[in-house]
Amino acid sequence: MKMFRQIGAVTAMNFRSLPQRVSTSLVVVIGIAGVVAVLVSVLAMSTGLIRTMQNTGRDDRAIIMRNGAIAETSSALDRNSAKLIVDGEGIKRDADGNPITSAETMRILSLHKKQDDAEINVILRGVGPKMLEVRPELKIIEGRMFQPAVTEVIVGKAAHAQFKGLNVGDVVNSRGANWTVVGVFETGGDAHESSLMTYAETLISIDQRGSFQSVTALLDSPSAFQAFKDSLSANPGLAVDVVREREYYQQQSKTMSTIISVIAYVVGGIMAVGAVFAALNTMYSAVSARLQEIATLRALGFGSTAMVASVLAEALVLALIGGVIGALIAWLFFNGNTVSTSGGGMGQMVFELTVSPQLMILGIVWACIIGVLGGFFPAMRAARLPVAMALRAI
Repeated sequence: MKMFRQIGAVTAMNFRSLPQRVSTSLVVVIGIAGVVAVLVSVLAMSTGLIRTMQNTGRDDRAIIMRNGAIAETSSALDRNSAKLIVDGEGIKRDADGNPITSAETMRILSLHKKQDDAEINVILRGVGPKMLEVRPELKIIEGRMFQPAVTEVIVGKAAHAQFKGLNVGDVVNSRGANWTVVGVFETGGDAHESSLMTYAETLISIDQRGSFQSVTALLDSPSAFQAFKDSLSANPGLAVDVVREREYYQQQSKTMSTIISVIAYVVGGIMAVGAVFAALNTMYSAVSARLQEIATLRALGFGSTAMVASVLAEALVLALIGGVIGALIAWLFFNGNTVSTSGGGMGQMVFELTVSPQLMILGIVWACIIGVLGGFFPAMRAARLPVAMALRAI
């Protein structure tokens, strides 16, 4: 009990003297706030990208690609394969008994961002006539659906907000054809809102290709996936890979989200080193300025543990304040902001930065670690100061 009373008394004395050291204390607070704000805001990109991809797809939909293809953009399925796929076991059928599938193809369109006019690549996806049955979440929110055999496109809500020339009535110029925007769609905030869509046969004809790149199939239920996959694997006329749609899009975001996370931790780590040295300098100065106090307390019988705990507590509180400020700055200025970046096989991906509570807590934990590291050695100095030497400083 005596030790805890000593720790409480010395810590309270340190905090009462903080107003006299406000300038040096602010160095620690501001430095750590900057570290946390940068770390959290960059990680918010990874979180937003992952959340968008996780919202894409359903467990009762499957994507079929050429065997060995890692993405739709590197896949190719001839028409005979597309016909064999629709006979797979477990595919849901409409009222007329027709399988609900969409044979699809893709190509790249060059567009410009509204913010800085940068040229970027956006996916134009060709879809089948049963696309609305395959993807019932797709809703036209402005204009109308494209017509087959006509160079018309509908634009995802996210792409419409981020890129130039995608208003209803605008014409997107590209090789082979000029595409008229006739509608804007939403799909519940998933990855497809970053793309444009048209009729697959129209796109294949313009590109003078004879094949599709993937087939998306709606299944009877999520549990029908394995039977569907097995039936296609057993067909000697097919050489395809079958994946759940949700798993496919999560895999597509994995590489990019990993790169973003590595960048965040590298940049945050470099800044954290600077913040640690700032904290060391501040706490060393604080200990040096309080040699008389330390001498008096040691002479009165206060132990070294109380000295260590008081210095660490001060550093931790300053770090905690900086961490909270940094997390709040990241949340206020970055949460919900729309950005775009490469989405692997999905081309340019538009998504919202997501400063989640978990990220804010992570940033505050980083701040506390920086505070402990910055206060540890000054605390040890205060604890090891001989009483006689401290008294000579009076």
